[in-house]
Amino acid sequence: MDWIMWGGILLPFIGTSFGAAGVYFLKKSAERKRGEILAGFSSGIMAAAPVWSLLPPATERTRQSG
Repeated sequence: MDWIMWGGILLPFIGTSFGAAGVYFLKKSAERKRGEILAGFSSGIMAAAPVWSLLPPATERTRQSG
């Protein structure tokens, strides 16, 4: 198999796993304010994802079609 492909698959998986493990293990000791900050941060990332990954290809296709 191609190692670049496996790296592209495993890197997001590992990052997501570490992030979820951190939240899982810190949930009992986390105060309310920290939870609100983490929720705001994650919602900001999810809101930015379409802007940075979907809009540039759409504008490029619009320019190509005239």
